[in-house]
Amino acid sequence: YDYFSTQLNGESMSYTRFSIARQTDGDNSHVEMNLSADDEGGGEMGRPEHPHASMPPRWRSGKNFCFLIIAAVLLLLIGFLIGYLSYRGRMQKASRCLDGSGRCELTPTASYLADDDETEEEEVPGPPVFYWPDLRDLLSKKLSSKSLEANLRKRENKYSFEAGESEDEKTAHDIHEQFHGLMDQVWDDEHYIKLQVKGGENKVFILEDDKEVLLESPDPYVAYSKSGSVSGKPIFVNYGLKSDFQRLHNQDVSLNGAITIFKAGKITLAEKVANAKEAGAVGALVYLDPYDYKKEDDLIPFGHAHLGTGDPFTPGFPSFNHTQFPPVESSGLPHIVVQTISSSAVGQLFRKMNGQECFQEWKSEVVGCKVMSKSNITVKLTVNNVMVDRKILNIFGAIKGFEEPDRYVVVGAQRDSWGPGAAKAGVGTAILLELARVISDMVKTDGYKPRRSIIFASWSAGDFGAVGATEWLEGYSAILHAKAFTYINLDAAVLGFNHVRISASPLLYTLLERTMKGVKDPMKDSRSLFDRVGSDWVKTVIPLGLDNAAFPFLTYSGIPVVSFGFCSKDEAYSLLDTNKDTVENLKKINNLYALMRAAAEVAGQIVLRLTHDHELFLDFERYSEELLTFQEKVLLYNEKVKELGLTLNWLFYARGDFQRAIDTLRRDIGNSDRENRIIRRALNDRIMKVEYDFLSPYLSPKDVPFRHIFFGRGPHTLQSLLESLQVLESSKGNVDVNALKEQLALVTWTIKGAANALAGDIWNTDNEF
Repeated sequence: YDYFSTQLNGESMSYTRFSIARQTDGDNSHVEMNLSADDEGGGEMGRPEHPHASMPPRWRSGKNFCFLIIAAVLLLLIGFLIGYLSYRGRMQKASRCLDGSGRCELTPTASYLADDDETEEEEVPGPPVFYWPDLRDLLSKKLSSKSLEANLRKRENKYSFEAGESEDEKTAHDIHEQFHGLMDQVWDDEHYIKLQVKGGENKVFILEDDKEVLLESPDPYVAYSKSGSVSGKPIFVNYGLKSDFQRLHNQDVSLNGAITIFKAGKITLAEKVANAKEAGAVGALVYLDPYDYKKEDDLIPFGHAHLGTGDPFTPGFPSFNHTQFPPVESSGLPHIVVQTISSSAVGQLFRKMNGQECFQEWKSEVVGCKVMSKSNITVKLTVNNVMVDRKILNIFGAIKGFEEPDRYVVVGAQRDSWGPGAAKAGVGTAILLELARVISDMVKTDGYKPRRSIIFASWSAGDFGAVGATEWLEGYSAILHAKAFTYINLDAAVLGFNHVRISASPLLYTLLERTMKGVKDPMKDSRSLFDRVGSDWVKTVIPLGLDNAAFPFLTYSGIPVVSFGFCSKDEAYSLLDTNKDTVENLKKINNLYALMRAAAEVAGQIVLRLTHDHELFLDFERYSEELLTFQEKVLLYNEKVKELGLTLNWLFYARGDFQRAIDTLRRDIGNSDRENRIIRRALNDRIMKVEYDFLSPYLSPKDVPFRHIFFGRGPHTLQSLLESLQVLESSKGNVDVNALKEQLALVTWTIKGAANALAGDIWNTDNEF
């Protein structure tokens, strides 16, 4: 007993109080034991206070001493447990000051690994705590179909919003004013770009027996077409796919000096034109075939022929001022004459052609479809487009995050359109303004404190190839990949009613699925959107194309993207990019405003979830599955590759390294203290860089802007490697072995680099396979 007493600073003390005191500076991990002196408790330990009390027997003193030790140990254990539980519980749920400024975080810890409704609730005094189910319901309650309708009606009775022109600029100023009334951070981004516009009449003639007959003089045009007149024999090439050109090549049909005729659809107009140029054609005509577009025969679409995005005269550079750059142009410019025409004009042309009828697989509802003509018939195509300098404005508004303001999700929509653009730009802009209104109100009125920032963006010159968005990405390429972790594209969100159209990065598949489970189907209120798309919805995801403004975010900047909307199954929206894309015609879509509201709710939930949770809701494990799927495809060609003296093993080893890096990151997350903001941020940074690390670092972004090996364009991509292996299977003699070696090296080391980056610190990486 005396020994035990003297260990506590040499003073005889008794365990009379035990308390857990939370410090005023927010550190509640300190456990304070109040040990009182003997005289404070009324006497020495084990002695009665009354002076005449008799001393207990020696055996009883020993027994009391044992009980005292046991009680002390129990009290210590209980105190430790209380302190630990208090630390975990309060640090997780109670308000904790972030930086000493009095602003405290108001949302609970959450991980995308947990189900939406599993967040444990606790009554916490002070400002409101938003748990995900409550936040989701609040968003749904505030979204208004009437507000969306009012936003869309602003495009009524307007006939053109061409980029840089008066109506586009007026709309930009209106959006700026609306943002200014909702958010503290609002700014404009100016760019000076070159656009090609119509300078005179564009005409299509039929030349027969030395007679020139005007076939059509369309009002719409194709931007970035070569200007001038060309003549050539007309040849129909279906959708203008490479396989369509190969079909003609197999039939010994030469396209040198020809004017090709395409149906719209399947791939972008720019890709069709590039294929035609590669085949030797001097011109191209594009039309809306009634087989795909079920409306009127006289519809003629606007389009552009630049095989790329952004200003084609400042490739790789932002168009802040043309005088700062040498006179260069994009390699994606076609240098052949291109024009869109009506299906009725194509029907007249087919009737003049007396040659081979269209192949049965090339379905067309234009009467008399012909591949080519045996007679001397020729088509003359005259295009009078001119280049102009235009100033365009991108408009931004930001809600700054309260914990990580330098990390942000971007929500954007195209504002401009060649014609009225109700479906092309009006719907997306209406949803953008509604989300800005609702989320700003949730922050100002309801007290929601997003951890990360939310940027709302209105782009210009989208009709010319996502020019506004791409120039912004090029202007801030050094920082955006490290700060912007998701882009949500709202363009053309409603083009029909009975089908869902999804394009997305694999990192967002899991979040998108959970979001669809929480949004009601506007066409059937008793079920969710997930019930409509089904459990195999990932198989229906549409790869991003050049005509989607999200494409440069993903393939140029390495930012995860999602593009979500409604359409009609097996029927394209015929009025898109035409002068009949009006609000009045758009309203013919069944339940239009309910569909717009559902699209807004999907986008809004994604925005809120990405700014609500501690852990970024990006499923980094998905790319491991994508790589495994790719490995299964190339494995079929393993023996053929060995015959060339090459091997696919290094590629397979790199995929294995990536899987191990995924496992390491998952363990690091599971073993980490998610309440430690420094650790949390470091882990989130590793997650958000996964997409960027699939941009091939061995290529110049100026020469090859779309460097993503999954979704980019060029010989460095997985798809290009697969196509080369397919050629090896079918025609070994046509394979360039050195080019195949380079493809394998580019893909292998890009995957290996992504694995190293995901693993974390440099001492955790290994460049040996």
